[in-house]
Amino acid sequence: MGALLMFDTMTLTKIGGGLFGALLILLLGKWVAEEIYHMDSHGEAAYVIEVEDAPVSGDEVAEVGIEELLASADIAKGAKVFKKCGACHKLEAGANGTGPYLYGVVNRAIAAAEGFSYSGVLASLEGNWDAEALNGFLTKPKAYAPGTTMGFAGLKKPQDRADVIAYLDSLDD
Repeated sequence: MGALLMFDTMTLTKIGGGLFGALLILLLGKWVAEEIYHMDSHGEAAYVIEVEDAPVSGDEVAEVGIEELLASADIAKGAKVFKKCGACHKLEAGANGTGPYLYGVVNRAIAAAEGFSYSGVLASLEGNWDAEALNGFLTKPKAYAPGTTMGFAGLKKPQDRADVIAYLDSLDD
């Protein structure tokens, strides 16, 4: 039994050598890779491909307005995206869930769903849930109304937001 628990010095030396060798290879490999692939050591690029119409950064891409997106909105896709909202919101007038009912929400006054107790932040907002307001809120609710109790992270894709707004607007026809 004592032989199973003890290593002789040669075995310990082999294990230590293997670990230190692996560490040395790792460190030298990183250094060699930096030397080979670092641009400053190679000087100037041999050729440059210039593209005239490409934006230099993502900041220069023009953002499409919600009105333009609503013109091409797909109500059926909006119904599918709305399933993310359906866990907390109902589509029947007066049927509040965790969140207020959304039947007739488009162009309705903010915080005006009967029978729902809104957070102080939303209750203090003025105006209507027009397309611009809904788009801003659906983008990131906590940024639009800091302190809101709505835990939804938001819809990142502008077309998804437009589809949902068009779907909600189609319900009260």
